[in-house]
Parts: sequence; C-alpha cells; structure tokens
Amino acid sequence: MKRERELSRLDEEALWDIVVIGGGATGLGIAVDAASRGYKVALFEKYDFAKGTSSRSTKLVHGGVRYLAQGNLKLVMEALRERGMLLRNAPHLTRRQAFIVPVYSWWSMFFYGIGLRLYDLLAGKLQIGGVRILGKKKAVELMPGIEPNKLKGGVEYYDGQFDDARLALALALTASDHGACLLNYMEVQELLHENEKLTGITCRDILSGKVYKVLSRSVINATGVFADDVLSKDKADQPGMLSPSQGVHLVADADFFPGDRALMIPRTDDGRVLFAVPWQGKVVIGTTDTPVKEVLEEPEAFEEEIEFILTHFNRYTRGGLTRKDVRSVFAGLRPLVKTGNKSATALMSRDHTIMVSPSGLITIIGGKWTTYRKMAKDAVANAAFVGKLVRRECVTDVLRLRGWEEAGEEADHLHMYGSDAAQIRSMIEEHAVLGEQLHTDHPYTHAEVLWAVREEMAMQVEDVLARRTRLLFLDAKAAWEAAPVVAGWMAAEMGKDSEWISEQVAKFRETAIGYILED
Repeated sequence: MKRERELSRLDEEALWDIVVIGGGATGLGIAVDAASRGYKVALFEKYDFAKGTSSRSTKLVHGGVRYLAQGNLKLVMEALRERGMLLRNAPHLTRRQAFIVPVYSWWSMFFYGIGLRLYDLLAGKLQIGGVRILGKKKAVELMPGIEPNKLKGGVEYYDGQFDDARLALALALTASDHGACLLNYMEVQELLHENEKLTGITCRDILSGKVYKVLSRSVINATGVFADDVLSKDKADQPGMLSPSQGVHLVADADFFPGDRALMIPRTDDGRVLFAVPWQGKVVIGTTDTPVKEVLEEPEAFEEEIEFILTHFNRYTRGGLTRKDVRSVFAGLRPLVKTGNKSATALMSRDHTIMVSPSGLITIIGGKWTTYRKMAKDAVANAAFVGKLVRRECVTDVLRLRGWEEAGEEADHLHMYGSDAAQIRSMIEEHAVLGEQLHTDHPYTHAEVLWAVREEMAMQVEDVLARRTRLLFLDAKAAWEAAPVVAGWMAAEMGKDSEWISEQVAKFRETAIGYILED
C-alpha cells in the first residue's frame, strides 16, 4: 500500500461504489469483501488501521463459551463456523490453542465437560480439536502454573488464537491487492446529501490538511465505538445506538504461567470469563467488562480493573503476579448495542446490528473479531441494495488473506508476515545492519521498520511499535526505549528531519506511559 498513490486515486475517480468509514476489523473486512466482488471501494480511517478496539482484544478466535452458557446457540454456531474459515484462510496469523478449565467439584467436571463437548460439536466439520476430562495430576502437569489446592481436575478443549493487529493489516493488504483504495489518517468531516439522500463524504488528510470530496453510491459507517458520532453527521438528532464497555488486559512474562496451555476461568465475581493465554512469548491476562460514558481514542485502565485481574489471576495460579511484574496494560472499548439492561454490559448482545438510515447511510455495530467476515458480508449486501449495484456473490469464505502460507516455525517471529517474510529476509541479507534488533530483549528488526513504511502504510512511530510490530503491547518500557531508533529509520525512509524525529518520539512516549503500570 502506497499512500501517495492512494491519495492520487481520490482525484482521479469521480464516483465510487462503496465508501467505508472506519479501518478496524469490520471496516477492513468490508473492504476485502467489496473489492473481491469487484466493486470500487474506498476506505477512510481517522487514525491508523486497527488503532482502536481491533488491536486490543484477548487475541482469541473463538465461538464464545460464555455465549453458549447464555443459550445463544445461533451466535456460537456462527462464530465457530467463522473461526474455522479464519484459521483456514490465514494460517500464518492464526493457530489452534489448547485451553484448560480448572474444576473444583465433581459437579463442575460434569457440567463443563458436557458443555464443552457441545461447544465442540457445534463447530460441525470445522472442529479443531476434541475435549478431554483431566484428573488433578494431569491438569497440573499440563498447566504447571495452576494453584493445586482444592483442584479436582480440569476440562481441556481447543479454540483459536491470532494476532489481531497483524490480521487487520493482512485484511488491508488483501483489499488493496483486489483494488480497494485504503487510507489511514483521513478524517471524515461531512456527509454529503442531495434531496435528503446520502451521496458521499468530505474528508481531510490529517497529515497534509488537504480536503477531498468523495462521491459514492453507498456509504458504510463501520467506526465501532465512534458510530454514534457518524450518525450525528447524517442527522443531528439521531439517537445513539451504543452502550460501550471497556475491557482491560495485563501482559506478563510467561514465567508467571508456564506451559503451552491457556487457562479459562468460566465465571469471575462479575460474571465474566477470565483468560490467561500464552502469546508471543508472554501471557495475556483478562478481561474486564466495565461500562464507560466517554469514548476515548486512548482508553485507560481503571485501578479497580487492574486489581480485579491481579486478584483473580493470583487466586487460580501460584505465579504471585504483582504490579511491578506487568509488562504492559492495555484497554479496549467494545461497541455494544444498547439493551434494556444498561448496568450489565457483560450480558449485552455481542451479535452485530445493521441499520439503514432514511438517507441511505448503512451503520454496522456490535459483533466481535471472530465474526468480522460475516459482518462484512452482511454490510456489503446492504450496500449493494442501497447503491443499486450489480449483484455479485461473496467469495471471502474461501479467500486466502495476504501472506497466506502453511503455518511456519513460530520460533521465527517473521512467520506472521507469511509469504512476505521472504522479502524481509532478503533485505537483511543485502544489508546486515537491517537485521539488528530494535531492542535487545525482543526479535523485531530494523528491516521491519522499513517494510512497515514501504509496504504497510506506517506513518508514525506508534504505527510501527504498536501494530506493525506488537512491542508496545508486549513490553511497553522496551517500546519506550526503542522509539528513537524507530523514528530514525522512519525519518530516513520518509525524508523527515530531526524535528519530526523529536516530535514523534515525544508523542509516542506520551502514549506509551498509559501502557506502563507503575508500582
């Protein structure tokens, strides 16, 4: 993806079939779906791709065991089907992960054993592993970090795991490969109407200040927690659809929960499911579900959320995790659809909702990462109807995402680039300095910074350290230290001066503070 080339297309194209507002999982999925059907699609993201909720998940591709307990079989079956397709279409970014539910009574062993067998069966032909009942000795052997006191055993099952931000980039690159125009740092300022019908948008390039007028047969609002803001641009008195909640995760060294199995606590004090999941040499622990009134670009974890996770993790494990052991803390906002019970967001619908306004604006909210493809399929179908487009069938159920290749050796972190990794390795072979690490404790290299700028539309230091690599989420202090090195390589590639370097380092470090948990 070349940003200057994409900008030039806005001046060249008189009319688009579909304009997508929002570059998270849903918006990028829509761009892939629409472009692969042959529609002319342009996508605009105010910040960076997957800057918000879509890079702050629990890193799971799952059907949702909790939704099964709630009796939402339709959502579970749909999600399990999508899980199977995602693991098949992006094996370089996804993998099968074993989970163990610890049980402390024989009744719980029976209850969760039956429930998880049903969960497995609901996946049909796309099952990814069986269910095992484990005695105490075996459970402790497979999950050595578990607290054995009062433990009766466990139930093992399988779900999927992925790198959320890298998957978002794979979607962006796939959409671009199919002809979509995608631009980050493009703020939609106004929705254009003619005879009360939506005809397009105006957007401003945040990096240059230039304003563009973009006409389109249909417009999709896929801005997640910011969807109500776009709705208000369409109609000032439009009632809000969202009741956002916040989920927080802590990241710690794998020593605090050794082994390759993930822990799933099916019911915490607030009714949430708590996970401790091995991820890229660390363990991700979460999450919470806290209603929030204000939607922020950079949500921050509340103290009570941090203490909640530490307390529950230490209750079920013998790791003794403390605040000083946390490598990174991150918070994400969920775009939950309003229901009658506004005080219990854990019970609100995780299914997606599509609304078509009288003007023709299509708004899609809700859902989760696992079902992004189905959400995109439904949104594009609505856009084709509203825009009177020639009907074309969806092909994303079998569409391989950019970089597709059979899962490689995960010990080599470049496996997440899939087939593109060969080009990064070639860069390092030609210039050995590019193989040097950004930080001595982590494998990311100088070559990846150049690749991010040249091929993945990274425009700021945060784009590289938070989403092109995942250093900010894995080790915030290390990311803080690596910022000047990243800024230097980016400046050299982009033709920026020392002032830009200083501004970028200062800006990134101000953001990184929110990921560092003080003692």
